[in-house]
Amino acid sequence: MSVEGLMALDLLAGVLAAVAWLGAGAAAAARHVRVAAGLFILAVLASLARGGLVLALAGAGWWFVQEKLILTLPLLAVGTATAVVLAAPSLARAALGAGRSRPGVSEAVQVESTATAAHATGARAVEEPTAGPGPAAEAGPAAETRSATEAEPAAETPAATEAGRGAVPGAAALVRPWAVTALFGAGYAAAAGPVVTLLMGYPATWSTAVITVVLVAAAVLTTQRLLAPGTRVRGTRAAVAATVVAGLIGGGLAFLPADDVDTGRGPAATSAGTMPASNGHAAMPMPGGHGAMPMPGGHAAMAVTGGRFGAGRPAGTRTAGTARYDRPVTALRGPAAPAPGGTVRRYELTARTATVTLSSGRKVAAWTFNGTVPGPPITATEGDLVEVRLRNADIAAGVTLHWHGYDVPAGEDGVPGLTQDGVLPGQEFVYRFRALQVGTYWYHTHEVSDKGVKMGLYGALVVTRRGPAPPGADLTLPVHTFAGRTVLGDHDRPIERRAAPGTAVRLRLVNTDNTPHRFTLAGVRYRVVAVDGSDLHAPGEVDRVGLRLPAGGRYDLAFTLAAGAPVTLAVDDRVAGLRLTPDPTAPASGAAPGSSPENDGTRTDTGEGGADATTGTGRGNADAGDAGTTHGANAQAVDDEAGQGGQGAVAVPDTRGWPELDLTRYGTPAGPLPYNGSTRFDRDFTMVLDQGLAVSEGRPLYAHTVNGRAFPSVPTQQVRDGDLVRMTVVNRGRETHPWHLHGHRVLLLARDGRAPTGTPLWLDTFDVRPGEVWQVAFRASNPGVWMNHCHNLSHADQGMMLMLDYEGVTTPFHGAHGG
Repeated sequence: MSVEGLMALDLLAGVLAAVAWLGAGAAAAARHVRVAAGLFILAVLASLARGGLVLALAGAGWWFVQEKLILTLPLLAVGTATAVVLAAPSLARAALGAGRSRPGVSEAVQVESTATAAHATGARAVEEPTAGPGPAAEAGPAAETRSATEAEPAAETPAATEAGRGAVPGAAALVRPWAVTALFGAGYAAAAGPVVTLLMGYPATWSTAVITVVLVAAAVLTTQRLLAPGTRVRGTRAAVAATVVAGLIGGGLAFLPADDVDTGRGPAATSAGTMPASNGHAAMPMPGGHGAMPMPGGHAAMAVTGGRFGAGRPAGTRTAGTARYDRPVTALRGPAAPAPGGTVRRYELTARTATVTLSSGRKVAAWTFNGTVPGPPITATEGDLVEVRLRNADIAAGVTLHWHGYDVPAGEDGVPGLTQDGVLPGQEFVYRFRALQVGTYWYHTHEVSDKGVKMGLYGALVVTRRGPAPPGADLTLPVHTFAGRTVLGDHDRPIERRAAPGTAVRLRLVNTDNTPHRFTLAGVRYRVVAVDGSDLHAPGEVDRVGLRLPAGGRYDLAFTLAAGAPVTLAVDDRVAGLRLTPDPTAPASGAAPGSSPENDGTRTDTGEGGADATTGTGRGNADAGDAGTTHGANAQAVDDEAGQGGQGAVAVPDTRGWPELDLTRYGTPAGPLPYNGSTRFDRDFTMVLDQGLAVSEGRPLYAHTVNGRAFPSVPTQQVRDGDLVRMTVVNRGRETHPWHLHGHRVLLLARDGRAPTGTPLWLDTFDVRPGEVWQVAFRASNPGVWMNHCHNLSHADQGMMLMLDYEGVTTPFHGAHGG
């Protein structure tokens, strides 16, 4: 069974145990002894099942069972043992008594005799006072008759009511209040399991443990008081006092300061400055063998490394004990000239609100670059200098440009509060970087990015190799959910294209959404030639498989269009995104490298030629409206059959049963890798992704957390230039988290403990599904202050992000990242 399945069953068993224990207590209190006995047995079985599930889950990693083994399972064991010792004998005696008193007539006789005896006893009690003097005696026979009549219902009601309910006569004497309290106590202890897992998450801290025990104890004391209001139990006052004191201690522990820097078991910064600590939780101690898991605890003064506090030392100050100099992130900017032989590609992007028209004719309000969604594609050739001037016309929240997956210098990364200030209306910012990474990438705003990207502030970035472009058709297809509709480019209806048989086709798929999309390609065998811009090694042909593309990720697919049936690209097994039909009459050759078909409005001039041989322009087209960007020497080999207007209906192939392609087994291994699972790493970080209550900037919230804390309270990861870094990313939550580190590609070392057997996978965004554990590695060779976050941008907005800082790099900005 999968780890995700075990986690779900553990929660189910915890809820079932809690309901069964509490139900047994309620039934016993109501004298439904047989029901209580049955629920007691169910509760014991559910508690044992939960223990077995936790042990099975422990095999997947300590992260999945930390709070269970340290806190909630021992609490459940104590509660279960107490209930078995105190309540089981009473329930057994009551159940046996119930068996002797049934069935049918014998029980009725017993109930009747009991009621009769009670009536006689009540009558005698009424008669006795009449012998003496006083008003009652003077009243005479009428008073006696009236008193006996009034006493009769009081004597008969309990037994008669018990019989009517099917309860066992005399059960109140058999199931004592303290036994009923034990059943309720086991229920409270069982309920602590799912409550701690769902509300507090990972890790269980001393504060969580103390408060949990206090709440269970308080519930038990309250229950005992309610069940036996007139009974005094020795030590109750002391227990109440201890509970109150422990509650205060637990609450105080929640506000102890914790470390703000995680060195990944490497050396800490040696600079003289200090960084203030923020509020956090001290984690409970970890058993041996889990030292790779950062567990902050206690206050420590840490060196300033350019974190969110933005209070670094002056630039150029030498750091004691190192050969490095402090640099502000503003000094880490791109070059002013291209690589030898390259050209300058200049683009101007203006962010503005606009109403855009989708291919169906539907109009939607959007935030746009140059009035289009997606924004104009930015294209370049390897070695070119890309220069983009960003202006903000009227986006009140501000905008920036982040180059997703592209390892630009830190000062060009476009993260507000860390590498620059957000660009407000009327302002502008110029980005420059060399196009040194060939492949498919994209850009988007990082200011209020969850909303900004959803509203349309994104576009494609494609860099091709220097030299003659290969012939064929090259289509870039960003997929987005816009106003509730799945859109490829700006097409919310199927795109129909024609191409000559034998045309080499490359489809560049870009997921700009917060959640993964599943792509299927029907009618052709194809290869996945690149992932996240990096070429795969010896990829083989596949067909009838599904491709799960993480949020923010990119796949490049390549195939040769054959004569005969069309090729259909479907999204999520329900939306026909593209149909490419072989047509011998379609153009077989066309434009020069970097140019665009005349009928493609979103195509951007890449700047070849012109008055200045080293300078190109690419200002985009505000009237854009096509689905994808075309690149390559044979750009006109694909003919747009339907244009901007509405296409005819395209049937969606039934691909729901197609298996998902496992990229860790796809392709073939390549020569020696720079590092693998047995490499000695300089830094070793673990990020456990979960959801729970956290304190962020002094306020509590239900957040998506990293190691139990929400941004900006997550400790900053600290590295040195040249370090080999390993990251373990654990998802013990209930949602998929596409993980994205800015400024670096990472090499996949293992997923769920298994190393890839196919092509090496160099990634910048990878889906960590519930229950999965990913290990990735990278060389720290791009100094800066970098975001490291979930690319479900709503999760990031709710706390699931942190920073990775290079020692000696500072930021002059406020640090409270706004997006």
